[in-house]
Amino acid sequence: MNLTGDPRTRLTELRARLSNARRFLDVESKKTELQELRARVAEPGLWDDANAAREVTGKLVRYERILGQQSDLAQALSDVEVLLELASEEGDTTITTEVLADLGKVSAELEILERESLFFGEYDELTALVSVHAGAGGVDAQDWAEMLLRMYLRHFERSGHTITLEDVTPGDEAGIKSASFTVEGDYPYGHMEGERGVHRLVRISPFDSAARRHTSFAAVDVVPEVADEPDLEIRDEDLRIDTFRAQGAGGQHVNTTDSAVRITHIPTGVVAGSQAERSQIQNRARAMTLLRVKLVERQRLERLEAIDEIRGEQTEVSWGRQIRSYVLQPYQMVKDLRTSAEIGNVTAVLDGDFGAFTDAYLQWRRAGHEGAS
Repeated sequence: MNLTGDPRTRLTELRARLSNARRFLDVESKKTELQELRARVAEPGLWDDANAAREVTGKLVRYERILGQQSDLAQALSDVEVLLELASEEGDTTITTEVLADLGKVSAELEILERESLFFGEYDELTALVSVHAGAGGVDAQDWAEMLLRMYLRHFERSGHTITLEDVTPGDEAGIKSASFTVEGDYPYGHMEGERGVHRLVRISPFDSAARRHTSFAAVDVVPEVADEPDLEIRDEDLRIDTFRAQGAGGQHVNTTDSAVRITHIPTGVVAGSQAERSQIQNRARAMTLLRVKLVERQRLERLEAIDEIRGEQTEVSWGRQIRSYVLQPYQMVKDLRTSAEIGNVTAVLDGDFGAFTDAYLQWRRAGHEGAS
C-alpha cells in the first residue's frame, strides 16, 4: 500500500478512475434496469421457466453488487475529502498517513470494480455458443482441436460457469473434427469473445514416427445468444437432420445413447447439433434453438454489413490468420498476437489457466473503444 504522496492528488486520481469505471458500467442504465429486475423477481410465475428465472436472479444479484460497490466507493472518497477539509481547517498535519491508508484501500477495491467495467460490450452478459473446428494439419490439427476443447471445459468448470457440451464430431484417427458448447454465468460472451479466431500450435508431433516439428491450426467461433428475431423464418425443407450416437471428447459431458441430433441449414450451411439431452426429441429441440441463435447472429452481422470484418479472419484456418500461438518446441511460450500478452507456462494455459489472455483482450478492446470515441 502506498502511504506517500499528496492525498489530494491521489483523491483526484481515484475520482477520475471511478468516473471512468461508472461510464463503462453504464451505471444510470443499470439503476433503471435494476428496478425492472426487482419487479420481475416479484412476479409469482417467475420460476415457471427455470432458465429464465436463473438469468433474471443472477443479473439482479450482479447489478446490486456493482451498484453497491460504486456507491460505497463514492461515499468513501467523499468521507476522505471531508476529513482533509477538517484537517486543513484545524491545521492538523498528522492526518496524512491515515488518509493515504484509506485511499489505498479504496484503490484496491476500485481495481475490482474496474475489472467489472471491462465487460461493457453490448453482448457480454449473454450466453456464449462456442465452436471449435480443426483446421490445416490433418490428425495433428484434430488432436489440437480436442486440446483446445479440453482447455475451455476445464477453465469454465473451475470458474463456476455452467457449461453444456452440445455436439462433438470425432476425428478420423484421434482428436475431434469439431465440437460446440454453451457457457452460462457471469459475462460468458465477454469472457469468450477474445477467443474467436485461429489458434496455432507448434510441437513435436506425437503422430510422426520421425518426431518432427509440426504446426497445426484450429478455429474458435463465439456467438452470443441474442434475442430471437421474429421475422427469421426457418423452413422445414431447408433443413437436413441427421441422428447418430454421441461420442468423442468430454467424459461425463457426453451422452452415449443414439439420440444425438445435428441440423444443417442448407441455404447458409450453418450447422448446429446437440447430444447433451437424454432423448432424441429433446436434442432436436435443443439443436433447433442453437441453430436459431447462429442464424440470428448471422442475420444481425449481415444487417450491420460487418460479417466480413468480424468473421474474415476465419475464412482459412491456416498460416497468417492466427490470433494466438502456442509453442511447445523449440521453446515454450503462448503469445496473443493482438495484445502481445505472453505466458511461458504452456502446460498451465492448456490446462485451463488462460485468464490472463482474457484480461489482456478486454483491456485491448477497451483501449480500442476509447481510441474510436
